[in-house]
Amino acid sequence: MARITAGVATSHVPAIGAALDHGRTAEPYWAPVFAGYDWVKAWEAEEKPDVIILCYNDHATSLMLDVVPTFALGCAEEFAPADEGWGARPVPTVIGHPEFASHLAEQLVLDEFDLTIMNHMDVDHGLTVPLSLMFGQVDEWPVKVIPLAVNVTQFPTPSGNRCWMLGEAIGHAVESYPEDLNVQIWGTGGMSHQLQGPRAGLINPEFDNAFLDGLIDGTDELRKITRLEYLRESGSEGIELIMWLIMRAALGAEVEQLHRFYHVPASNTAVGHVVFRPKGKVETVAEAA
Repeated sequence: MARITAGVATSHVPAIGAALDHGRTAEPYWAPVFAGYDWVKAWEAEEKPDVIILCYNDHATSLMLDVVPTFALGCAEEFAPADEGWGARPVPTVIGHPEFASHLAEQLVLDEFDLTIMNHMDVDHGLTVPLSLMFGQVDEWPVKVIPLAVNVTQFPTPSGNRCWMLGEAIGHAVESYPEDLNVQIWGTGGMSHQLQGPRAGLINPEFDNAFLDGLIDGTDELRKITRLEYLRESGSEGIELIMWLIMRAALGAEVEQLHRFYHVPASNTAVGHVVFRPKGKVETVAEAA
């Protein structure tokens, strides 16, 4: 039986990818950001997940604004890094798991989620930057990935509560897959930031850290945060945090926080990540065998 053994949520700032790709990680501006990910990189190397269900948002690269699915599940064998206007990032092709993805799609549709099935999709920084942060600069990714693209770019977007319900359904769908797989689920995007308009550069550390606190034992309140509240409190792009709710819900009622990092560089976005283990479940597939 497949098991979700951990959940990770992280920012997916495109400038982080550029800093990695151009050898700028040791610069004073960037060094604290990348040092903040040392713990989770070492942890992932020990965990060795088989598959990651990676919740992210496409930034009008593969899913252009003329077709905007609310939830799109990647079922292809592989996903190429997208050209976002200045060439594709120099990172490996993302390898999928079509059999597992098809199982998830079937179960989620039976659970009344009307998914868009993507049999071809290039993936942008929303997906590749988290992989780079967790696994570094590698010749190939050490894990298979099932992309789950969530619309947070064009209204109407799903509510936080709907994302929570999707996460719960994903948790059940994973447990019904017969193959032994060590599965992680990641939520990406956020934290507070706004890229345009009079409030460009908005950062709200109080909101961000309250959200991180709530992921442990205040999830009922997080599910109630409206789209307008995200806009007001965390900026126009802060709504990406709803994808963290998908991750958290898939882990079950209680979690143990293994690690947490929050940093505000002198830019227009806060950077953070958090790592959870489900409580009351075996920690690894190997231990369950």
